[in-house]
Amino acid sequence: MSTSPTRRRSAAAALGLASALVLAACANPTDGGTTEVAATSGTRTKINLSPDQNRVTTGKVDSIAAEVPEKIRKRGTLELVASSGSAAPLTFYATDNKTVIGVEPDLAYLVADVLGLKPHINTVSWENIFVGLDSAKYDVGFSNITVTEERKEKYDFATYREDNLGFEARKGSGLKVTGPADVAGKTVAVSSGTNQEKLLIEWSKENEKAGREPVDIKYYQNDSDTYLALQSGRIDLYLGPNPTAAYHAATTGRTEVVGTYSGAGATLQGLIAATTKKDSGLVEPLADALDHVIDNGTYAKVLQRWGLSDEAVTKSAINPPGLPRTDK
Repeated sequence: MSTSPTRRRSAAAALGLASALVLAACANPTDGGTTEVAATSGTRTKINLSPDQNRVTTGKVDSIAAEVPEKIRKRGTLELVASSGSAAPLTFYATDNKTVIGVEPDLAYLVADVLGLKPHINTVSWENIFVGLDSAKYDVGFSNITVTEERKEKYDFATYREDNLGFEARKGSGLKVTGPADVAGKTVAVSSGTNQEKLLIEWSKENEKAGREPVDIKYYQNDSDTYLALQSGRIDLYLGPNPTAAYHAATTGRTEVVGTYSGAGATLQGLIAATTKKDSGLVEPLADALDHVIDNGTYAKVLQRWGLSDEAVTKSAINPPGLPRTDK
């Protein structure tokens, strides 16, 4: 499916390097668990980490709800899927260690409101997000999923955030990353099957073609193992979503973001999207619901709540240009 002419990529999705999101945090156990976040604008907001989320809500829009496939309308629920890996402020667990919170669940709930459906979040391993979408076990993924040209063969996308990546290093490492040459010969951890892995593989190949050392790419089972490796010096860098990297750096004080990059590379702004099985009939109502919450201001409230206003889009695009294929 091509992008509708009425749905253009946000003007804010600038080409080239993405600007870093600046997070500053402090724990406050006396008020149920909160983290204070500062955005690049200098404004500050306190994130609620408790299970009592008081999520931003909006009303049902009958005309958009009517676009939802009949089978889902009759069921009355929207089966949402997200990664079970804890990644604040995207998707993670509240202080009760069981309530799923974050910007991704909040936006998913908001879309379900517009569609008049009860949201049901399923948390699974990253690879099982796509297995579940393929089998129609789940309707839509809200899990920091980047639009890629390869994924567009099997899935439809309705965009809702910019995708910016962050290179995280030990604090005081002296490292700076602006392009492939800066990671030549470096040991870099990345999650398998992600768009950041594709980017890192491409950079490694570029280094070899230029006569530089390739990247020594490492994979770990979870973030805890990755950060242990980073602190012990077994790896030089960790490449992940910039919001997660910045949040971790701010809350621990042991690491720092030493470079940011668009998830789609140097010439295209990466975009995060609601992801559904191709031709499922859901992508249009998802995009229309996202456009509605963008227009009525509730979308902006959710991003501000999680300190991610810098990643806002002004329109939901259906199947826009995505991260290019990695050359084999």
